[in-house]
Amino acid sequence: MKKIGVIGVGLMGMGVAKRLLERGFHVRVRDIRPEAEDEARAAGAEVCASPAELARGCDAVITLVVDAAQTDDVVFGADGAAESISDNAVLLMCSTVAPAFSESLGKHFAERGIAMLDAPVSGGPARARAGTMSMMMGGSAALVARCGPLLEAMSDKRFHVGEAIGDGSKAKIVNNLLAGVNLAAGCEALALAERLGLDAKQALDVIAQSSGASWIVEDRMRRAVEGDFAPRAAVTLLAKDLGLALDSGTAAFTALPLASVARQIFQGTISLGHGAEDDAAVLKFYRAVSGVA
Repeated sequence: MKKIGVIGVGLMGMGVAKRLLERGFHVRVRDIRPEAEDEARAAGAEVCASPAELARGCDAVITLVVDAAQTDDVVFGADGAAESISDNAVLLMCSTVAPAFSESLGKHFAERGIAMLDAPVSGGPARARAGTMSMMMGGSAALVARCGPLLEAMSDKRFHVGEAIGDGSKAKIVNNLLAGVNLAAGCEALALAERLGLDAKQALDVIAQSSGASWIVEDRMRRAVEGDFAPRAAVTLLAKDLGLALDSGTAAFTALPLASVARQIFQGTISLGHGAEDDAAVLKFYRAVSGVA
């Protein structure tokens, strides 16, 4: 696999595209934002006018867009990748979507004899660029092996969680449920520290070396206490993922009270106008309700 198409060169997709270019792949890209395409072109990628043009002749097509609606559009919409993707190519669906959507997408491609991996990723833009993301894969072991060099270039933490398309999406939803709950709890704790008159940075130092530590709190809160809320992953995205987790819980008759509360907190943050900011902006919600300047 040498010619790779990346549809969606946002924060994560741009990192993936630049990483693959660095590793010697020929990379094609498509995005709805000209500035993103310009950045990818400057890095050495070939910019295509449509997903269909991108998919034509590619060995693999990676979709890294926001949600199921965008995935469906770039794959099956007008000038979608499905129009021209080769029978010998592989589709890597790397967005966080409902497992049922992944299953449906896999069924459509299976009917056409086209291989697909359900392969959502986690880790943020910096890890996408460094090739150190984690990847949760649902699909045949033979296909995972076939895509080995590409997957190794993208991620150094790869988990083949099941043979069925949709299993990767299930694993990603479980992970993001915990990420959302942890982040909400971390913001709650830090807002309390500030309300009690503690220095927020010092409180984080204590937490990082104590039983309250978590990766997402350390990653997000360090920037937040400096006032850096530039989006690496927007509030709206994790709110969406918590909604997917709650939908999955309903379908599986599983109670998810913490996920429900966390989603309300994220929705509250969005209602205050912070939806497009980094998901650490949940701290602003807590500051607002606790009266911390």
